[in-house]
Amino acid sequence: MPNRMQDGQQPEALRSLKSAAKAGSRKPKEQGLEARGDTAPIPAPLEQEQEAAAKVLKKGVENDPRGMERAARKAPKR
Repeated sequence: MPNRMQDGQQPEALRSLKSAAKAGSRKPKEQGLEARGDTAPIPAPLEQEQEAAAKVLKKGVENDPRGMERAARKAPKR
């Protein structure tokens, strides 16, 4: 699996929200616009992420909320 962390990479959205929640619902001043250790993307096979995202979107189009939840649970852990 390739390392997808690059110089200047933006923080992963969910990890940034978690970081903000721990800091009293505000983005920590030291977070900035680049990913750091606690906001960097979690390594996972890109194919697995894409497959899970496609299934979630497909179930959403089919108006199947339970199917969306099942598909989302198969996504790589965050």
